[in-house]
Amino acid sequence: MSIENKSLVLVIGAGASKEAGLPLGSELKSHIAKALDIRFDISGTSRISGDQKIESALRILTQGPNGMRGDINPHLYACWAIRDAMPQAASIDSYIDAHRDNNLIAECGKLAIATSILEAESNCLLRINNSNVNNTINFQAIENTWYAAFFKLIVSGCQRDNIAERLSKISIVTFNYDRCIEIYLHAALKNYYRIDNQEAEDLLSNLQIFHPYGYLGRLDWPCHHPLVGFGGTPHPLQLVQVSKGLMTFTEGTDEKLSEINEIRSIIKAADKLAFLGFAFNQQNLDLLYGFPPLNTKLHGEIFGTAKGLSESDAEAIQKEFQYKYGYERSKVKINRNIVCSEFFSEYGRSLGIT
Repeated sequence: MSIENKSLVLVIGAGASKEAGLPLGSELKSHIAKALDIRFDISGTSRISGDQKIESALRILTQGPNGMRGDINPHLYACWAIRDAMPQAASIDSYIDAHRDNNLIAECGKLAIATSILEAESNCLLRINNSNVNNTINFQAIENTWYAAFFKLIVSGCQRDNIAERLSKISIVTFNYDRCIEIYLHAALKNYYRIDNQEAEDLLSNLQIFHPYGYLGRLDWPCHHPLVGFGGTPHPLQLVQVSKGLMTFTEGTDEKLSEINEIRSIIKAADKLAFLGFAFNQQNLDLLYGFPPLNTKLHGEIFGTAKGLSESDAEAIQKEFQYKYGYERSKVKINRNIVCSEFFSEYGRSLGIT
C-alpha cells in the first residue's frame, strides 16, 4: 500500500491511552518525580525512597571493569534534577529535550519513563489475567472506550478475507510509549474472527503503527521472547535495554534514528486525519509536519478531540491547520465537547475507510 492511498491516519496522544488506565502527562510527571527520588540512609547502604529497579539499573550503567561497583552519584544528581523540575516542566519529554546535551538526564529520565509505563501497563484495563482460561483481555471492561469503537469501524462490513486490505488503508502515529494499541488489536482480531495468534499477527502486519518517541518494545505472537512483555516486570538489564528504545524530540526528528520522513509523508498525504487525546502542542505538531512546514496546500480532512481546551485555544488550533499547514477551513473539525470514546460515534460515517 503506497503512502498516497492511506484513507485514515490516527494520531494518538496521552488522552487516548488514559481511557485504558494509562497516565496523562501530568500524572506521569508525578510518578517519575517519586521514582527518581532515590535517597539512602545515613550509612549510604540502604535505600529509603525512590524506585529499586531504577537504582539497580543505575548500578549496571555505572559498573566498572570486572563487575566492580561504580559511582552512581552523578546519575543520582541527574535524578534529583529531574525530580525537582517536574512541577515546572510541560512534560518529561520536553524536559529531557531541553537538556539534550546532558546524557545523564536522558538516561535517568528514560529509565523512569520505562518503569512508569510498564507499571501502568500492568495495572491497565488491557492487562491479561493469566488466571483467565481464555488468556485474553477483558473485552467487556473496555467496551466503552475508543479502542472498541475504532475496531468496530475497522471491521464494519468486512469479512476475514478482506481485513488485510482494510488495515493497509490505515496508519497510526502514537506519541505514547505504551503498547495498548498493539495488544488490543491483536486480541480483538483473534476474538472477532476466531483466528490464532500467528494469523492475527500476520493481519496486523498490514497496519502501520509509528511511535515517533519510541516505545517499550515489540510484542510478537506467538511468543518470540519479547524483551519485556506487556506490563511485564523487567530485570535491571532489561530495563536499561528497554529505556534505550525511547527517544527525545531531537532523536525522533533525526532522519538517521527515526522514521520521521515516512511519518511526515503519510500525514501530509492522508485523506483523513483523526487526532485522539492529542494536546496539539507545538513541539509535536512540528514533529508531524516539519518546521518550518512546507508551503503547500493539503487536501485532507482534520478531525480531533479537544476536551478541556478553551474555546479560544481550539479556534487558534483550527486557524493553525488552515494558515500554517494549508488545510481548507471547512475541513478542520476540532471538537471540544467529546472525549475519545465518543469520537467514532460522532464522526464514524465521515471516517469511513474506503
